[in-house]
Amino acid sequence: MADKKKKAAKAEAERVYTDEHAASGLDTALPAIECWPNQYSSNDYWIEVTTPEFTSVCPRTGLPDQGTITIRYIPDKLCLELKSLKMYWLAYRNLGIFQENAVNRILEDCIKACAPREIVVSGEFTPRGGVYSTITANYSRRRK
Repeated sequence: MADKKKKAAKAEAERVYTDEHAASGLDTALPAIECWPNQYSSNDYWIEVTTPEFTSVCPRTGLPDQGTITIRYIPDKLCLELKSLKMYWLAYRNLGIFQENAVNRILEDCIKACAPREIVVSGEFTPRGGVYSTITANYSRRRK
């Protein structure tokens, strides 16, 4: 019985997520997201960009995370340039970052790049161990 308890305690200790795991990938340098001037900045219209082949790596287990990332935004003066966005997404391929952090980082990086009026970033990740996850982060500012 004591051996079972020791094994269970060891297994539990091995599952501990550290602060380093939690912050992994948040400060990693990634390619810049370029933008181009919005010719219809006086209009409110939505742009939706989706990549069904997003990949990153769990910082704790090293296992791949795969899913679909969708960015939906109302541009202001700038629109996201798609080739640079694709290169940005590809930089996540070997990056250790939690799914939740990846979605929120993409949101923050898009806000820094183009200062949209409104933006929603969602990640629908494929199951691992029978568990599906969808993470959605959003930002909105009032129009001046």
